[in-house]
Amino acid sequence: MSRSDTAVTAEPGAGIGGYPDLATATRVWLRIGCLSFGGPAGQIALMHREVVEEQRWIGEKRFLHALNFCSLLPGPEAQQLATYLGWLLHGAKGGFIAGLLFILPGAAVMLALSAVFVTAGEVPAVAAVFFGLKCAVLVIVLQALVKVAERALKGRVPWAMAIAAFTALFLLGIPFPAVVLGAALIGAALPKWFQPASHGSASADGEAVLDQAMARDPDFARRRERGARRAGLLALALWAAPVVALVPLAGLWGDVAWFFSKMAVVTFGGAYAVLAYVAQEAVTGYGWLAPGEMLTGLGLAETTPGPLILVLQFVGFLAGHGAAGGPGGIVGGVAASVLTLWVTFAPCFAFVFLGAPMIERIREKRALAAALTAITAAVVGVIANLALWFGLRVVFAELKPVALGPVDIELPVPASIDPLAAAITVVAAIALFRFQLGVIKTLALASGIGLVCRAGLGW
Repeated sequence: MSRSDTAVTAEPGAGIGGYPDLATATRVWLRIGCLSFGGPAGQIALMHREVVEEQRWIGEKRFLHALNFCSLLPGPEAQQLATYLGWLLHGAKGGFIAGLLFILPGAAVMLALSAVFVTAGEVPAVAAVFFGLKCAVLVIVLQALVKVAERALKGRVPWAMAIAAFTALFLLGIPFPAVVLGAALIGAALPKWFQPASHGSASADGEAVLDQAMARDPDFARRRERGARRAGLLALALWAAPVVALVPLAGLWGDVAWFFSKMAVVTFGGAYAVLAYVAQEAVTGYGWLAPGEMLTGLGLAETTPGPLILVLQFVGFLAGHGAAGGPGGIVGGVAASVLTLWVTFAPCFAFVFLGAPMIERIREKRALAAALTAITAAVVGVIANLALWFGLRVVFAELKPVALGPVDIELPVPASIDPLAAAITVVAAIALFRFQLGVIKTLALASGIGLVCRAGLGW
């Protein structure tokens, strides 16, 4: 075999000094998955430090290029970024390993916490901790609102889009998917008004080993494409299998498969963007859990590594745990939790593997970029609706419908205010915004106050 033939058939990256083998990369992806606290911003920063700054596997420009692509997709962008980079380094197998290891540590912790909640949540001490937790979550949502607004609302038109999205959701009761679709259509129709923001300036790539490999082998990415298409089709099949099998059947399992499959394709803007819709449907539509339990789940998700969208796993667990006419209990909770994870994350792999080979063409489509920029602006209004929806239910024990023209909105009954909940929320806000304690410390502080005041003092 000639040297040219060897160059064509060898694994991309072979012969490049410092290029990681799959076992080495797997250890790094596992470390990232176990340490990926702090939401997408913290997770992306951790990934950047590992693969760009310390390992020097990926160059800065290529990292930002991949991040821009993943930001266009529905689903958790940090998990999809790990999948994309894993695919570039080691093909479809590397992509699956990187993406799964980003999910599994947090999913295991979330499963254990869900079981603790349903088995010991009524124990006074445990209930007091969860009470403080949900008060802090309201403040964390407000912090997310501020961060997204600072990034997304550049000019009057994006502000108008955010206000319109909030009005459509809170006052008019328009479903979340319709709001997202409307924002996308407006952005695509008015590309001059919605210019995408950059994630930052890219420095020189230097001697990143992946960039060296791609410079030496012009066919590097092309040789990854076939495996990516097969992996994408496999992910689609794995996603469709339980949906096709279960949705035609009446009952909980079909509802779980269908509902969380819908969530998987509309989660533009991250988990916060869809939580109000999930909460409203899961609480009032399906009756799977109570409003306070939804907040508890979000608080638990904030304390675990991995994508925040793992809160859906908690919702699925409670749905299965309380299932009527089925296994129910812990067995039902675990089964529904696994089904929720399956239909939530299988599409994420499909989106990356099927879209990555077309990344350049996708990024050059101005109308598409504008549509997604408009969605990002609308997400600010969506998160504002989420914060208000949660806040009313944290601080007030009773809400009543009030007619406002042709629509009814829920307003709090002032006499039903919970002074302790309001106080813990204020303390959490001071800790997070004034003293910048961070999410984990703020959650711990609020939970500790809840434990002392409710279980210790009996308030």
